[in-house]
Amino acid sequence: MPSAQKPGKAVVLLSGGLDSATVLALAQAQGYQCYTMSFDYGQRHRAELSAAKALAQSAGVLEHKVIGLDLDGMGGSALTDHQMAMPEERQLGIPTTYVPARNTVFLALALAWAEVLDARDILIGVNAVDYSGYPDCRPEFIRMFEQLANLATRAGVEGQGFRIQAPLQHLSKAEIVQLGIRHGVDYRQTVSCYQATELGFACGRCDSCRLRAEGFAAAGVTDPTRYS
Repeated sequence: MPSAQKPGKAVVLLSGGLDSATVLALAQAQGYQCYTMSFDYGQRHRAELSAAKALAQSAGVLEHKVIGLDLDGMGGSALTDHQMAMPEERQLGIPTTYVPARNTVFLALALAWAEVLDARDILIGVNAVDYSGYPDCRPEFIRMFEQLANLATRAGVEGQGFRIQAPLQHLSKAEIVQLGIRHGVDYRQTVSCYQATELGFACGRCDSCRLRAEGFAAAGVTDPTRYS
């Protein structure tokens, strides 16, 4: 594991949503030199990619990379398979919006880029409090992936390993909103809706919209979301 030192380079997974925008602002406030990575994986809500690009530009990151993945070719998720209905009620257990192995794939690619950049920190906006039951958002997943990262890379084997940071892991959505406001996040730029329009207007009905709206309400902050 890296020793404690002044923050250096970091790869931040930036979806374009509320959580990842907050993580980027937090990383920059901590002094990291930020490189952001987004994924065009066949998601219905591709408007989030435009949001991620705008957020990266506003933040002045060193580089913003978009990686294309054919996860929609495998299907298995309401986020990538247009034949599956988008749920608008809270689901018990793991919901149909879960994308098989998505965060594992995303973190693996972020790890590869981090090793190329000689960055030691990877930040992701997963959350285990106000979340939808996704198994790859749990603290134990983040902990085990960090172990894998330090076993599977040259940097890790040579003793210059990686930290996988999930700074929002134990915060409620309201606490995340309040944290972002303190760090100057413009949430009008973010897109969280699972079925957002091409222009980024939210449906106001999906689980992600519901969690987002509840977060702003609980935080006592006016919801800036653009609804269709």
